[in-house]
Amino acid sequence: MGDGTWSAELFEEHRARLRAVAYRMLGSLSEADDAVQETWLRADRAGADGVENVAGWLTTILGRVCLNLLRARDRRREDPLESRPADPVAHGAPEDEAVLADSVGVALLVVLDRLAPAERLAFVLHDLFAVPFDDLAPLLERSPAAVRQLASRARRRVKGDGPPPEGDPVRRRRAVEAFLAATRGGDFGALVGLLHPDVVLHADRFVVPTPEPITARGADTVARGAMAATGRARFTGPALLDGSLGLVMAPHGRLALVLAFTFAADGRITGIEVVADRERLAALEIAPLED
Repeated sequence: MGDGTWSAELFEEHRARLRAVAYRMLGSLSEADDAVQETWLRADRAGADGVENVAGWLTTILGRVCLNLLRARDRRREDPLESRPADPVAHGAPEDEAVLADSVGVALLVVLDRLAPAERLAFVLHDLFAVPFDDLAPLLERSPAAVRQLASRARRRVKGDGPPPEGDPVRRRRAVEAFLAATRGGDFGALVGLLHPDVVLHADRFVVPTPEPITARGADTVARGAMAATGRARFTGPALLDGSLGLVMAPHGRLALVLAFTFAADGRITGIEVVADRERLAALEIAPLED
């Protein structure tokens, strides 16, 4: 065991960075906090005597912890749905996680969640936190060149290779972001103003869920439905869906549904398709919007 005094003080100097790394690795604030705590326990047991680069040493320990969690998550995904355990109850304030998801980018978290564990670790630690490939190679038990390839493959997935957005992408992006802001803020009037009077919303049967898909027509009706989704909107962000502007909802970094939009020539929203069907979601190419 470490002596618990110097190590605690030293660890606190690195906690914020480690939490940031863990959140991007895991997409869940509660899991990230658990991973940081496990990193502290392992580091305290080992002690840092003789360690010159404490930040790199702690990041390596955290990387192993996160990699194990991601691999366990992948194994659960391969199990039949009926045999999977329920998701653990998240601790911490949902508002904190929503703010953090916004700062990182919900769409980025969705794309990262689709990467293989080794790809995710290589991309997050190298591209987002500048960890050299030589340092990542022992962690992933691969050569630096192989880790470089993992990061490159992940980078292509993050950037996406779909067609450029059609129409006026700037105006449409503003409309999508305004729709999200009005939904989060419960601003009914602003929502109605963004919608075409004859707007049509289609939601598949997995959204609510319901026995049959749902269709809503008219700006007032669609806006009232959006008001009921204010809580969901906290974990929703803009994204490209097969090259078109839309929204992704991903509580704890796991894709739950998407909203795809169609627009009139004046920029108002004429159609909204809400998709929660797992097979359709898996077939979508999702990419973060460029700043």
